[in-house]
Amino acid sequence: MKCEICSAKLGETFLKKIIGTVVKDEKGKKHTICFDCQKKFPTKEEILKNL
Repeated sequence: MKCEICSAKLGETFLKKIIGTVVKDEKGKKHTICFDCQKKFPTKEEILKNL
């Protein structure tokens, strides 16, 4: 999987869980975000604005 903001490849654990987070928008669509983008944009509103 890739980060939807910076297109960096997200790592996975041995149980195939992503290393990062998933954010839902108003319509319920899920977006994957890496840790670096989480540091740049600390609030959910800032993350959704930069998608």
